[in-house]
Amino acid sequence: MHKKFQTIILPLILIGILIWSCGTKENKMLGATISTDLAKIAAGKKSFELLCSSCHNFKQDAIGPNLSELTHSVETIWIKNFIKGPQKMLVAKDERATELMKKYKALMPDFSNLSNQEIDALLAYLHTQKQAHSTKNDTLESIKDPIKDTVPFSGHVAQIEFFAQIPASQNEAPTARINKLACETNSGRLFVNDLRGFLYELKDGEPHLYLPIKNFKPNFIHQTGLGTGFGSFAFHPEFAENRLFYTTHTESESSKPADFILPDSVKVKFQWVVTEWKVEPDADKFSGSSRELMRFDFIANSHGVQEIAFNLNAKESDDDFGMLYIGLGDGGSVQLGYPKIADHHGTDIWASILRIDPMGNNSFNHNYGIPNNNPFAGSSTLKNEIWAYGFRNPNRFTWDGSGRMLASDIGQSNIEELNEVEPGKFYGWPNREGTFLFNPNGNLNNIYPLPEDDANLAVTYPILQYDHDEGPAISGGFVSKGELFRGKYIFGDISTGKVFMSDLTASIPFIEELKISFENKETTLTKMTGSNRVDLRFGLSCNGDIYILTKANGRIYKLRGF
Repeated sequence: MHKKFQTIILPLILIGILIWSCGTKENKMLGATISTDLAKIAAGKKSFELLCSSCHNFKQDAIGPNLSELTHSVETIWIKNFIKGPQKMLVAKDERATELMKKYKALMPDFSNLSNQEIDALLAYLHTQKQAHSTKNDTLESIKDPIKDTVPFSGHVAQIEFFAQIPASQNEAPTARINKLACETNSGRLFVNDLRGFLYELKDGEPHLYLPIKNFKPNFIHQTGLGTGFGSFAFHPEFAENRLFYTTHTESESSKPADFILPDSVKVKFQWVVTEWKVEPDADKFSGSSRELMRFDFIANSHGVQEIAFNLNAKESDDDFGMLYIGLGDGGSVQLGYPKIADHHGTDIWASILRIDPMGNNSFNHNYGIPNNNPFAGSSTLKNEIWAYGFRNPNRFTWDGSGRMLASDIGQSNIEELNEVEPGKFYGWPNREGTFLFNPNGNLNNIYPLPEDDANLAVTYPILQYDHDEGPAISGGFVSKGELFRGKYIFGDISTGKVFMSDLTASIPFIEELKISFENKETTLTKMTGSNRVDLRFGLSCNGDIYILTKANGRIYKLRGF
C-alpha cells in the first residue's frame, strides 16, 4: 500500500505543485492585471497624447524616460502610485523615484486628479508598447558633461518676505497655477494670473478676481501640470487712455479655423489664442468687450504661447512703443518627430518671437498690424510677424536699461539659455542647443561639439547658459533697478527653485547663485514649498520691485532691498 501510495499520490502532488507554481508565476508576471480591452486602450491612447506626450515617447528618452516596455518591466502598482503622487514617493525615499529624479532633474507633475479608471486605461495603452524603437545612429561622439564648472555661490543672501497667497483653484496641488506677475504702467496696479483661467489684481497683498477668462471663452481649456490654460497677459502702455490689455489662452483643436495652421499630415492637439480686451471706464473688475487677434494650431500641449509683453522702456516717440511681442515655442514638434515645424528659417511661425501692432490692421487677417520696421516686413516668403526665430520655448522676456531685449529659452535635455534678442536673427533651435550641436533627427538626449563650418548656419548664441547639473528649466527674470544688486539680472530655475544672478554688462557674463533668507533664516524654496518641484517664476512691479512666485504652494514673495 505504501509503495502504491507513492506511485499514485506523489506524482499527483508534483503535478499540483507545478500547476500552482505556474499559476503563481502567471500572477506575478508584470502587467498581468492590465486590461487588454480595445476600448480602454483607445481611451488610454487619448489620455497619453493629452497628458504625457509632451515629455515622453516610445522611441527614446525625452524630458522624461522612454515609456516603451514600462509596464513589462515595472510593477503595475508602482506605476499607479507614481502617477498619483511622485512627490510622495520621493519623500518616502522610493529607490526608483529617487533615481529618476537624479537622472532627469525634474519631478513629474502630480496627476492625483485622474480616476482609477483613467489610470487603468492609460496603462492599457502603455502595455501595448512592448518594444523600444531604435533611433538613427549618431555618427558623432556626444558630450556627456557640457559645462563642467558648477555655478558658484555669489556670497550674497537675499532677504525675501511674504507678499500674497493666491486662492486655490482646485483642491489638489498645485492648488493655484500662478504663472506671471506684472503691472499696469499708468497706475502701477499689480496683476497675477492663474493658468486655470483667472486674472487677479493684488491690492495691498490681497488678491481680487479681475477677469475669469473661462467665463468669457466657452472653449477655454487647461490641463494640470501641462503648458496649457491662461498663459500670459500684458497691459497696453496707453491703458489709461485706450483701456486695452491682451491675453493668451488655449482652446480645443477644433474650436475655430486657425490663422496659422500645421501641415496637413500633422494632427492638431490644441490652439493658442491671442485676445484683446477693452475695459469699460472706471471698472473695478473686468467689464467690457474682447476681440481675437490671432489663433495658432499646436501639435502638443507643451512649448506654446507662454509670454506676451510690451517694451515698457520704449518712449511714445520710439518705433517700439505699443508693439506687442509674442513668444511661440516649437509646440513639442521636435520631441514628437516633426522637427521641420521648428526648422523653418523664417518661412513659418513656430519657435519664434513675433512683433505686431495690436491696433493695426495690415495683417493678412486684418486683426492686427505688421510694423514696417519688422525684419521681414513685406517679404513674400518669410513671415512678416517674426522678430527673431530659432527658440525652443521662449518662456519670458524683458528689456534692460540700455534697451536690450532679453529672452530666456527652456532647453531639451542639456542646456538652459538666456539670449539677447535682435531683429531677424536665428537662435539655433532645433540645430543647436545652447552653444552645442543638436541633431533633431537623432538621440534627443545628446549634444555634440560645434562643426568646423558652424559659421555657415549664422547662429546667434546665448549670452548665458547652464547645463542640467544645475537645473532642467530656466525661469526668466529681470534686471534689478534697486539699491541691492543694481544692474544685475535676477533669474532662476523653474523646477529646482534655485535663484541666480548675473552682471550682463560684463565682457563675459557669468552666473552666480543667490541664496535666500526668509524670516531671517537662510533656507531654500524647496524647503519653503515642501516640494521638489518649486515651479519658480519671477514678477516685476512698475517701480522695479522683483517678486518670486512659487506655483507649488501658490505664494508670492517680495525680494527686499530692490
